[in-house]
Amino acid sequence: MNEPKIKNVSLMRSMGFWQVWAVGVGAVVGDGVFLYMADGIQAGGPSALIGFFFAGVVQMLLMVAMGEISVGMPHAGAMSVWVEKYMGKFFGLLSGLTFSVGWVVLGGSISVALGRFTCYWFPSMDLEFGTVFWAAIFFSIFVLMNIAGTAIAGKGQLGLVVVLVAIMVIFSVVGFLKGLNMSSFTPFMPNGFGGMTSVIPIATYAYMGAACICTSGSECRKATDLGRALVWSSITFIVVYTLALFVVLGTIDWRDASMDVSPFTAAAQIIFGSVGAHILNVAAWLAAATCLIMGTVYTPSRIFYAMALDGYLPKLFARVSAKTKTPVAGIVVIWIIGIIGILVAYFFGATDFYVTLCNQAVIAWTISWGLAVIAGIKYRKEMGAERIRKEVGWKQPFYPVIPILALAGCVYILYLSFYDIWQVVGLAIWVVIYLIYYANIRARIKKGLISANARF
Repeated sequence: MNEPKIKNVSLMRSMGFWQVWAVGVGAVVGDGVFLYMADGIQAGGPSALIGFFFAGVVQMLLMVAMGEISVGMPHAGAMSVWVEKYMGKFFGLLSGLTFSVGWVVLGGSISVALGRFTCYWFPSMDLEFGTVFWAAIFFSIFVLMNIAGTAIAGKGQLGLVVVLVAIMVIFSVVGFLKGLNMSSFTPFMPNGFGGMTSVIPIATYAYMGAACICTSGSECRKATDLGRALVWSSITFIVVYTLALFVVLGTIDWRDASMDVSPFTAAAQIIFGSVGAHILNVAAWLAAATCLIMGTVYTPSRIFYAMALDGYLPKLFARVSAKTKTPVAGIVVIWIIGIIGILVAYFFGATDFYVTLCNQAVIAWTISWGLAVIAGIKYRKEMGAERIRKEVGWKQPFYPVIPILALAGCVYILYLSFYDIWQVVGLAIWVVIYLIYYANIRARIKKGLISANARF
């Protein structure tokens, strides 16, 4: 059998618990919380708080449900490897590609959000041009950080996340101490129950990056750190950001929320004055930055690396630098796609481009999560609770309640995400592309170019 021949250079196991925790928190507290939630506030009014909290709880359930299999089968391919082992190649490759390609495509939109935050400090600059200019500059810098090495990217991520969480905690505490305008919460559901539920897919986008922790299995010093980080990063982002959003809704008029300026920045302007607004805009900037560093660049490059090793993607994705121990070629490809996305945003309108891609990513990732949770259930049945406790060292609490609730949450989020015909059309396009890709993979397996066996 002609297996793909790749130079024998492995990823480096250099990440400890706090770096893995920062991967999860940093990937969550991205542009979705600070920019896309403005769209959610407009749709749900004050009740956006419920949709936001609900989405956070679902994300936590998903992460905990994937905890056992993350620790027991640590792998850079994460979902793609687990699902292939327990559900076959068709669903395994589907899970890996929907999760990783979603990140790659969003490289452009998240960069656009970062560029928009940067424009806050350059009011004389044309908003559309400035957005894409700064987007391209900073996306390129974060790509170079990833190429330089996991330890550098991980430490950079940790530092940025600590500053970011500190700013948000101070913002929330001071906001409460200065007093909130509780009349801002009346009426609580100005657009009814449907308005509130329409916030859930938007909030899901804001939270969903945390699952990229699972892809750090091949670079984590201790596998059990994955399980701990999945839980504690969830608690961190739910508490910090729900409280912060409560302060925002109690400070600004929800009707004034706009994606031209982060609603957090607008609230800080009222609470702290112009200096505070600049500081909160720094937080928004850091959020998008951390999302790019370990979400858009780190996560898909590791999944592509694992898939390329087995011949499911071109060999270049499996090429690891002997010096930095990072999949450089894959990272460069991700950079090229991100830059193309940034240019598309400039010509077709940054806001419309951003919103469309965000919802398509929610659909793609929710499918990937659901498949991964099913694989986790099969893993528990195969291993048994006692073997997992002794051999894996991380036993999922409240089984099987958590995975059942996680799957139910996935189904509900998908239902809410298909809010118009264009979302269905978008999914149909992705499905057709995947079927063509999988037909090619099956042909390569029949020719003996790729192994028919599961990868773990």
